[in-house]
Amino acid sequence: MQQQKPQIQHNQEEQEFTVLVNGYTAELAYSLPDDCIIDFTHTFVEEELRGQKIGDALAHEALQYARGQKLRVKATCSFMKSYLHKHHEKYADMLA
Repeated sequence: MQQQKPQIQHNQEEQEFTVLVNGYTAELAYSLPDDCIIDFTHTFVEEELRGQKIGDALAHEALQYARGQKLRVKATCSFMKSYLHKHHEKYADMLA
């Protein structure tokens, strides 16, 4: 049975991408230090959701947003640094 794709919400006022799955939350926070730069600062996935690629889904959604807004990407968050390293070819053109 295929798992349903989580419904990720983007809260621009709070500068975060969030998802709620079975009552548990995960988030990817960012800041906008410059008009053309987005800095991914923090990722948190509740223990009950770990190992389900929820962090990857948040990262993908956030990077799609950044690409759509023509933002350069910076990652002070260690998870996002790792994600960008693993998917370097796909996102290299966006790195600040």
